[in-house]
Amino acid sequence: MSTELPYAADAEESLSYDELEVLRLQYQKETAQSHVTVQTKFNYAWGLVKSPMSEHQVEGVRLLQEIYRAEPTRRRECLYYLALGHYKMGNYDEARRFNALLLDKEPTNLQAQSLASLIDKRVTREGYIGMAIVGGVAALSTLALASIIRRASRK
Repeated sequence: MSTELPYAADAEESLSYDELEVLRLQYQKETAQSHVTVQTKFNYAWGLVKSPMSEHQVEGVRLLQEIYRAEPTRRRECLYYLALGHYKMGNYDEARRFNALLLDKEPTNLQAQSLASLIDKRVTREGYIGMAIVGGVAALSTLALASIIRRASRK
């Protein structure tokens, strides 16, 4: 039996422009009629979160947070996409927080387990990049200081 978790495919896959446009038009139509159904709002938020564009992701997370606050019966299904949206925006603490809430409710949710793994890997990678940048700055500072000391000692 494989120990591989199913990949949190939503982390990488986007809707096409036309698919997102259908969701947007439905949302705008219902907004104009002053009655947006929770499902339409969720579908549009889901599509926005999956987008590669950060402004779409921000709007998708905002809509999901509205649903999360206003519709207690829809909270569980919002958690994964809130975690995903924050992950895609680089808000790893928030992504972990929402994903942990989902895993508390559904410890065997393989998609959430996979997303947790992606979050951990990204945090680790960015930590290494941060350490490399700090190390590079320290090395350059040391070289600059050594050069200044050398020039001062020649005078």
